[in-house]
Amino acid sequence: AIRIGFFQLFRFATCRETLMMVGGSVCAFLHGSAQPLMLLVFGMLTDTFIEYDIELQELLDPRKECINNTIQWKNQSMKNLTCGLLDIEYEMTNFAYYYVAIGCAVFLLGYLQISLWVTSAARQIQIIRKTYFRKVMRMEIGWFDCNSTGELNTRMSDDINKINDAIADQVSIFIQRFTTFVCGFAMGFVKGWKLTLVIIAASPLIGVGAALMALFVAKLTGQELQAYAKAGAVADEVLTSIRTVAAFGGELKEVERYDKNLISAQRWGIRKGLIMGFFTGYMWFIIFLCYALAFWYGSSLVVDTQEYSPGTLLQVFFGVLIAALNLGQASPCLEAFAAGRGAATIIFETIDREPDIDCLSEACYKLDKVKGDIEFHNVTFHYPSRPEVILDKLSVAVNSGETTAFVGPSGAGKSTAVQLIQRFYDPKEGMVTLDGHDIRGLNIQWLRSLMGIVEQEPVLFATTIAENIRYGRPGVTLDDIIHATKEANAYNFIMDLPQKFDTLVGEGGGQMSGGQKQRIAIARALVRNPRILLLDMATSALDNESEAVVQEALDKVISNGRTTISIAHRLSTIKNADVIVGYEHGRAVERGKHDELLERKGVYFTLVTLQSQGDKALNQKARQSWYGSHQTELLATYPFQVIYRLHVCICYACIHSPYTAFVEEEEVEEHVEPAPVTRILKYNAPEWPYMLFGTIGAAVNGGVNPVYSLLFSQILAVRWRGLVLTKTVFIEYWFISLISGYAFSKSGELLTRRLRRMGFHAMLGQEVGWFDDHRNSPGALTTRLATDASQVQGATGSQIGMIVNSLTNIGVAVIISFYFSWKLSLVILCFLPFLALSGGFQAKMLTGFAKQDKQAMEDAGRISGEALNNIRTIAGLGKEQSFVEMYEAHLEAPYQAAKQKANVYGACYGFAQCVVFMANSASYRFGGYLVRQEGLHFSLVFRVISAIVTSGTALGRASSYTPDYAKAKISAARFFQLLDRVPKISVYSNEGDKWPDFKGNLEFIDCKFTYPTRPDIQVLNGLNVSVKPGQTLAFVGSSGCGKSTSVQLLERFYDPDQGKVIIDGHDSTQVNVSYLRSKIGIVSQEPILFDCSIGDNIKYGDNLREVSMNDIISASKKAQLHDFVMTLPEKYDTNVGSQGSQLSRGQKQRIAIARAIIRDPKILLLDEATSALDTESEKTVQEALDKAREGRTCIVIAHRLSTIQNSDIIAVMSRGFVIEQGPHDQLMALKGAYYKLVTTGAPIS
Repeated sequence: AIRIGFFQLFRFATCRETLMMVGGSVCAFLHGSAQPLMLLVFGMLTDTFIEYDIELQELLDPRKECINNTIQWKNQSMKNLTCGLLDIEYEMTNFAYYYVAIGCAVFLLGYLQISLWVTSAARQIQIIRKTYFRKVMRMEIGWFDCNSTGELNTRMSDDINKINDAIADQVSIFIQRFTTFVCGFAMGFVKGWKLTLVIIAASPLIGVGAALMALFVAKLTGQELQAYAKAGAVADEVLTSIRTVAAFGGELKEVERYDKNLISAQRWGIRKGLIMGFFTGYMWFIIFLCYALAFWYGSSLVVDTQEYSPGTLLQVFFGVLIAALNLGQASPCLEAFAAGRGAATIIFETIDREPDIDCLSEACYKLDKVKGDIEFHNVTFHYPSRPEVILDKLSVAVNSGETTAFVGPSGAGKSTAVQLIQRFYDPKEGMVTLDGHDIRGLNIQWLRSLMGIVEQEPVLFATTIAENIRYGRPGVTLDDIIHATKEANAYNFIMDLPQKFDTLVGEGGGQMSGGQKQRIAIARALVRNPRILLLDMATSALDNESEAVVQEALDKVISNGRTTISIAHRLSTIKNADVIVGYEHGRAVERGKHDELLERKGVYFTLVTLQSQGDKALNQKARQSWYGSHQTELLATYPFQVIYRLHVCICYACIHSPYTAFVEEEEVEEHVEPAPVTRILKYNAPEWPYMLFGTIGAAVNGGVNPVYSLLFSQILAVRWRGLVLTKTVFIEYWFISLISGYAFSKSGELLTRRLRRMGFHAMLGQEVGWFDDHRNSPGALTTRLATDASQVQGATGSQIGMIVNSLTNIGVAVIISFYFSWKLSLVILCFLPFLALSGGFQAKMLTGFAKQDKQAMEDAGRISGEALNNIRTIAGLGKEQSFVEMYEAHLEAPYQAAKQKANVYGACYGFAQCVVFMANSASYRFGGYLVRQEGLHFSLVFRVISAIVTSGTALGRASSYTPDYAKAKISAARFFQLLDRVPKISVYSNEGDKWPDFKGNLEFIDCKFTYPTRPDIQVLNGLNVSVKPGQTLAFVGSSGCGKSTSVQLLERFYDPDQGKVIIDGHDSTQVNVSYLRSKIGIVSQEPILFDCSIGDNIKYGDNLREVSMNDIISASKKAQLHDFVMTLPEKYDTNVGSQGSQLSRGQKQRIAIARAIIRDPKILLLDEATSALDTESEKTVQEALDKAREGRTCIVIAHRLSTIQNSDIIAVMSRGFVIEQGPHDQLMALKGAYYKLVTTGAPIS
């Protein structure tokens, strides 16, 4: 799917870049013509040598002598051959100078061509990255529903790097080689057209081969990318929901799912290798056939018809040879171009796509005065990613200054209506108006700036509290922030934190408890001073104590003459709304005040009666005083990415100031020693037969070149034999190329897949605490899987082939040359270390840069990842622009690094290129001396020089692989670091106790615990509580008191720092992790679903066996889910969407409950399991849960006291320990904290 022409890749170049590229191209062009120039010198040199040799031959005859510079017979008869005029050493010295001059020029040109192109590419890539990110941030929300964020992240890192490879140094190298090709042929024609024509006759065959190869490679690369993007999306999803995976023991299942997606990528990679091997072999085969032809015809031209001098023959032959070689070497560049064009297709299409709703556009008008009347006129709407209708001809009016409440069962379209008001989507039919204006005609940024939204699941950004609130409105003073936090009842808890407003909230707000996040989000909405306030279950996540106050704050804010739309399941919160609108099946079926609606006995009436029955169980007295203050039941909710990372996070943020945290990170990063190659090969060991085959093939192919030079130096003597020999050699060469190409690509792709799989396996095996570290955020980890694993191929696979090829080439050449003249060989060999050195130096420099690039890009990747994951929140706050700016600021560093790299890389390249010329100049000068002084035969000088020089180019070729090789070693080291890390709590090990009759007798003894990322905050402070098999223990307490933490200790996500958790008399740290988790079922507040079918999500509950359909159905019946599923078109095969986004909260929660039931656990953990449901589903789910609790040990965490009254033990927690415990009646009689809590909702001290 390449729809981008090569030159379109440069569409972002400004004049300055274009100039740099033109300059670089000119240099490359001149550099390319250097080799043919050298041939001119070489031809003259050959003729000189031969002339000298003939003179010597003549004078060897004792009857001849040299008189007056002519050779004469001793008996005075004349023979007109000159003699004595030729001072061979002087001539050679001159030639040596020519070579030095060409060498110097080459150095300069090589440096310029590379550095100019690399610099210009760096600038363009920076522009592309900025443009792409900016465009993505402008896309409407519906576009994000159809593109997974994981895939977008991969595109931003990998695909843009591919474009970079296509427009940087590769272009200049291509130009250089292509010029050499053209000049070589030109020289051939000028000097000897007959021979050149004969050689050219076969060249169309080469061209066809090259073209086909480029075509196939591009196609296959596209396929491979696509296949990997799928695997990347899986990895991203799994790592973001690592806690769910751990709780359900799904690690190995996920590794399998990831691996399945890798297989297809691997298959495409292998095909690519096979095709490349085939075509490389084919091209060489044709090239060598041309040689054979030239040998035979050329020697007849020199010897028989004497049209050419031997020098001319060599010039023509070498000219064409070099031309052909360079054409061959130019082909890898074409591969990079094709890959770049493939990657650019999607990226440029996104850049060119005009968003349906452009949030950054300045267009459209802004109203001078906003009253705040919102009205829906016959709105019909369905989400772009799925066809079923959500809103069906909805007509609702919301009057300005009034509070309108939307109620109704989950999935009725309440939240969808709110998203239409924010213009996240446009209705398919009908319109939404503000003060009578269609909102599609209003400026989006301005429209959204009128609205403050508090969502069910508030999303906080990974920065400080103050910054998070500032996102509400740019340029807010600290006083405004303080005022807003006071209104949202957040001020006190913020002031209790060690760093107050500068406390970091962690990735996704993970360091804050639910209630704290919710209050920060409310403060963020209030600081906007909005005309229209949208509350999507805003108080759901709070415990009674803060809930009453926040509700009061909201009432205060609401009564401010703002238009307010409130969505809630707890009907008590909305009783006093001005208008209540009842929703059902995407329509507004009724509206009116509380009392009117109760009389109508419609939707609202059913919801209220259901709910109040649920509350009846509370004793009368408690109920009276409780009605007003508490009741909006606390469905604590968190942004999905963080799932219950959040619990992990109690109230406080890392105490290390961000600065110290970064210093530590630097130190950790420093210690990546490049991995030893032996270890990389060890991972490739299962493919040793492939590697062996490939290596032998490469070795044989490497030996061919020097043998060739031997043949060549005898060109004049032996004609026919050469022809036959060549043919056989090259059919074999083709065959071997094919085999070794296949063998290496197979071993390389298998290695990449194995490493990716192992890396993923290792990641999932780490203890949960490891993921709390910001360096191991899902974004960073997926990037590591994508890029590092594929870079390791640079040290194995085809790279080994290239290196072996070059080494045998050098080895054979050196042996040949030493056999002929060891003195000359030694002189030339002095230059080889320089060649090697320049290669090595290049590698050293580039690894240094690779590391910096990686660091810098990971920082940028973190920002883009956060932005894409929370796009709705960002859009709601109208903060797209500031994220774009942040991202662009982070691109500055990699750009500077790339500019530095350009110079170093250029200098090394120039040096490597010019060493060959220097070596030539020295060796010819010395060769001339040896011919003169030691009577070495000139043909031997040629043999030695040509053998070693061909091998020198091979060495140069080998050194051009060093950057990849170096990158590979660093990437591998990073990978091995991951593989070698021993997790503190190992999921995969079989060690630890298992016992047959697991009862579920739990005891916490003196548990103390702090989270590893925040060592200075004591979360549990001597927790003592026990529960017997079959009992229900309920934890109550304000947010951040350690309720959820105790549950995580039981799951062994963490182990206590002091004290013990005893399970059936076994210390939890001694129990086998997977065995323990297999006995525990968890239903959390914010259930995480995977992007697969409903059936598969339920199956996930038990990963140890194959779950049958009947089990699924019976579990979903128990969870009151079955009837709903049967109404869907695809029933249990319905896809739930990324993170379950296609379902309403109640539906997700019931799937999660079915998932826990299917596990048939001995211990059931309910973490606010029913909080997110509306009354109707809640009653049924509560029944389902009560059924599920029978005969199981159960731990319940709840804010709604009605749900926990009938627990066997109620433990009231505060500050990390239990202040009182016992059954409901006993605690009520105590008149302590619990009694206060039930009667007044007063703070738990």
